[in-house]
Amino acid sequence: MISAAMIFAGLVLLLVGAETMIRGAVAIARRLDISPHVIGLTVIAFGTSAPELFVSLKAALAGSPGIAIGNVIGSNIANILLMIGTVGVVAPFVCGGAPLRRDGLALIAGTVLFVAAGMHGIIERWHGGVMLGLLFAYLFYCYFEERKRPDSVHAQGVEEFDALPTSTWRSVLYTVGGLAGVLFGAQLLVEGAVDVAQQAGISETVIGITVVAVGTSLPELATTMVAALRRHSDVALGNIIGSNIFNTLGILGTVALVQPLPIPPEVMSLDLWFMLAVTVIFVALAIKLPAFSRPWALAFFAAYVAFIANQFVTVDTIAFASY
Repeated sequence: MISAAMIFAGLVLLLVGAETMIRGAVAIARRLDISPHVIGLTVIAFGTSAPELFVSLKAALAGSPGIAIGNVIGSNIANILLMIGTVGVVAPFVCGGAPLRRDGLALIAGTVLFVAAGMHGIIERWHGGVMLGLLFAYLFYCYFEERKRPDSVHAQGVEEFDALPTSTWRSVLYTVGGLAGVLFGAQLLVEGAVDVAQQAGISETVIGITVVAVGTSLPELATTMVAALRRHSDVALGNIIGSNIFNTLGILGTVALVQPLPIPPEVMSLDLWFMLAVTVIFVALAIKLPAFSRPWALAFFAAYVAFIANQFVTVDTIAFASY
């Protein structure tokens, strides 16, 4: 019960902390007259991925690489299947546009790099440096491309955040307080998840892919839902793709620079390949389809349910065989 309470409290702190931190940081950036393109590409991208970053970093430093790796894999899968599957039922996503093709291909390239590092058996520090270098190069390229278009996707994404703090001191308080909430929430979530895994006999990787990943994806789900309900489908899809790029290159790169990440053997049998397949299929459909209609949303949701169910069926099978 205590471990479950820690997980719940950690999830709440991550969601509230990330939302508060983003609003404060966006308000500060606006006061400093920073371009909406830069705010969208950096402040919001970092803010919505902050839970994944701090949870994976905390897990890696605590000697739980399964949670760190599982969190990234599970978050990327949840961002695609769960978000399209839930948000798309309420407000179908309209596809199309050059930025979607550009960002989608960048996501596939980053995912392939992740898989290649996984086949190496460990994500080493030099892997992390390459990932971060590619992320910064991608961000610079996007900035110079998007400043030609005042209505770019990332600039529009800034407009999704209303009710911002109106004074400088409130903005700073929001940012610092939100960051503290994310940090404390990450600590509670990782400690609770490790305890639950040990008590239930479930691998930390499975907990990372399921409970931890869904929890850390809540900020992306919230921003994507708001954009979709406002019929800003390009922003909603941009949130999903951008978050996965940041997860794959930014989070893994940062964590690997601090602490090399061994790849749990179980993710190489299915999870990493499933993430790659889901990513390629999603990008291909987003480029080719006019929209993710409700039947597609239901298909994505069903695929996510089957994926999560398989995680625990596999656990039960292993436990039965051991018995």
